Amino acid sequence: MNDPANHLVLTVGEPAGIGPDIVIDIADQQHNGTITALVDPALMDQRAQHLGSGLRCEKMTDGVLKFGQLFIDARHSIVSPVRPGILDARNAQYVFDCIKTAVTGCLSGQYTAMVTAPVHKGIINEAGIAFSGHTELIAQLCAVDKPVMMLANRDLRVALVTTHLPLSEVPAAINCDVIRDVISIVHHDLQSRFGVKSPRILVCGLNPHAGEDGHLGREEIDMIIPCLNTLAGQGIRLTGPVPADTAFAPHLLEQADVVVAMYHDQGLPVIKAQGFGKTVNITLGLPVIRTSVDHGTALNLAGTGKASAESLLAAIEQANKLNKGRS
Repeated sequence: MNDPANHLVLTVGEPAGIGPDIVIDIADQQHNGTITALVDPALMDQRAQHLGSGLRCEKMTDGVLKFGQLFIDARHSIVSPVRPGILDARNAQYVFDCIKTAVTGCLSGQYTAMVTAPVHKGIINEAGIAFSGHTELIAQLCAVDKPVMMLANRDLRVALVTTHLPLSEVPAAINCDVIRDVISIVHHDLQSRFGVKSPRILVCGLNPHAGEDGHLGREEIDMIIPCLNTLAGQGIRLTGPVPADTAFAPHLLEQADVVVAMYHDQGLPVIKAQGFGKTVNITLGLPVIRTSVDHGTALNLAGTGKASAESLLAAIEQANKLNKGRS
C-alpha cells in the first residue's frame, strides 16, 4: 500500500472551504511516494459529485479506502452536513482532530511528512477551541516552544519573528531571545533541510527606516542590532537590520538566501504578491516536516470549480524534497 520512505499525510482542512476541491483536483494525478488523506470519505464523495467529478471513494480488496490516487484514513467523521462556502462550528472539532492525528502519525514514523490544506481560525475558536493557527498547534503537539513560519517559492524565502498576533502586540513580543531563536532555527534548517551550506540571512528592522537612528523607534538600537552582532560573532552570515521598504530590492535579495521579517504583514505581502499560488508555507524548528498552501479557505470559491490546486501541488512537492534531503 505505501512507500515507508516517502509517505505523506494530507489534512483537507475546513470542509466548507476549497480544501476538498483542491484535493479532488490532485487525487487523479500521480505523485512521488504515497499520500494518505485524513478526511471523511462522505465529504469527498459529496464534493466530487457537486463539482461533476467522477471520482468516488472505493474500498479495495484489502479493505483499504482509496480516492483516485490517494489513500483515505477515515477515522474522523463530519458531524454536521457540509454546504460549500457555509461555515459550521459543529465541524470544528473534526478539523482539529485531523490535524492532531496527522502530527501524531508523523511523530510515530507512520508518515514521513504532513501537508495541510487551509483551515478557518475563526470558526474553530467560535466552537470553543483555542486556536491561533496550524503553526502554533503543531508546535505544541511536538513539544516545541518556538516554531518558525517560513514561506518559500522558487525565487524567495521569508521567515517570520512573530506570526499570528495583532499588530499592537508585536513590539512587546519581540526581544533578543526571540530574535536569536528564530535566526538560529532558520540557519539550522536551511543547512540541514535545504542544503544551504552557509546561509545568508537578511533581517528587516521593526520600525520604518529601521528606526532612523532612534528617531522612529529604538528597538533596532537597543535590541535588534546587539542581538545580530552576537549572532554574527557565532559565525552566522547576517545583513541588517534593513528598512523593510527596501529589504526586498533585487540587489539585496541577490545576496540573501532568506529574509527574516519581524511580523506577518511585513514580509508575507511581498512574497504572496510575487508568487501567490506558487508559494509554500513551511514550518521550521519541528521534529517533523510540515508544509502547507499559501492561501486561506476561499469560501467564495468552494464548490464552484474555480479553485486552483497549484499551491497544494507545490506544498506536496516541497514536502517530498524536504523528506528526501533531511539530515
